[in-house]
Amino acid sequence: MPNLSELYQNVILEHNRSPRNFRPMVDADRHADGHNPLCGDQITVWVRMSGDVIEDVSFQGSGCAISRASASLMTSAVKGKSRQEAVTLFDRFHRLVTGTLPPAETETLGKLAVFSGVSEFPIRVKCASLSWHTLRAALEGPPPSV
Repeated sequence: MPNLSELYQNVILEHNRSPRNFRPMVDADRHADGHNPLCGDQITVWVRMSGDVIEDVSFQGSGCAISRASASLMTSAVKGKSRQEAVTLFDRFHRLVTGTLPPAETETLGKLAVFSGVSEFPIRVKCASLSWHTLRAALEGPPPSV
């Protein structure tokens, strides 16, 4: 049986190979672009809101396996959540990848827990959190003009 580290690595590789919600969204209410100059990751995140709820979210871009997998898992995790729930989840995820989330809370993150090992590699924190910062920018940006 594979150890936890191998299992986490397999989840990240799977989401890198076949990212979920990897597509542009033509009917998005909001979008933002993100860039990590340290390793060249680039991402665009699109969001369609229904009131205060994230009805749909998608992304496109290029980057390392951690960056793409994080964006894939993020889109699945925030779909159907309120804006505040998504921001709260981002804060908890950021604490996970920076090593400040108590271990007891890691389990509450579901599949996002696969990024717990990122805290051991500080240079990779930006890779894992790029899509989350970009989502936050999209949510906090000005609403579309009509």
